[in-house]
Amino acid sequence: MTEIELAETPGGPLAYSRRGAGEPLLLIQGVSGHHRMWSEPFLAGLAEHFDVVAFDHRGIGRSRRVDGDFSVADLAGDAVAVLDAVGWETAHVLGASMGGAVAQELVLAHPERVRRLVLCCTWAGPEDAAGATWGLHQPNFVASATCGERALAIDLMVEANLSSPFSAGEGRHEEFAAAATSVRVPGPVTVAQMRAAQAHDARDRLAGVATPTLVLHGTVDTVVLREAGERLAALIPGAALELFDGAGHLLFWEQPDRAAAAVTAHLLS
Repeated sequence: MTEIELAETPGGPLAYSRRGAGEPLLLIQGVSGHHRMWSEPFLAGLAEHFDVVAFDHRGIGRSRRVDGDFSVADLAGDAVAVLDAVGWETAHVLGASMGGAVAQELVLAHPERVRRLVLCCTWAGPEDAAGATWGLHQPNFVASATCGERALAIDLMVEANLSSPFSAGEGRHEEFAAAATSVRVPGPVTVAQMRAAQAHDARDRLAGVATPTLVLHGTVDTVVLREAGERLAALIPGAALELFDGAGHLLFWEQPDRAAAAVTAHLLS
């Protein structure tokens, strides 16, 4: 991983890391996420084929301060500003969780900037055909951001984002906790991200997406249920859906080699 760089944007600096070589690939993280939250094996797999930029949302780490609320569309504007700052007219885009919502808004507003799209563990709107199927109301996810106790917050974050069998493996809890806490994520920013995510609704617009799209989803995701991923894939013309059996929310932590291979095959096809 390269040292953190600052993309100078009209709204202020946005921190990012960059590694690898090849076609450009922009990674967009979710609620409370940052550039260290992609898992090293997954990033290493992507860097074998792509010039990978992973940036931190406004209010996170060394990115610009933020006061008050913002929208998913505002965060998509930040993503475009990062593309401009690193000199990319176009790039592949991979968004996870809330980052997948941001990626949807990005491709809807600026389709000419996105070569191919990967949407991971994300959703199209606050409900799908089966009702409420995405879970920022998932108890551990919300509590991890609002409990105020560091050790408890980490435990709750692990339980929300990773499947129980995976997180029970030797050293996995500690590895995830170390990555999650390596960049400062203020509680008020996380709450603002949750509000933005809850307001995201692209269901009526996704039929207009012509960008080749791959949807990835874990079958035991309790933050964004698999039905939401299936619904999302069905709304985007020609989108492919790949389910990761037994994987929780952050499937690229649990099955990094398979996830990197799936992303690579789609983006280079």
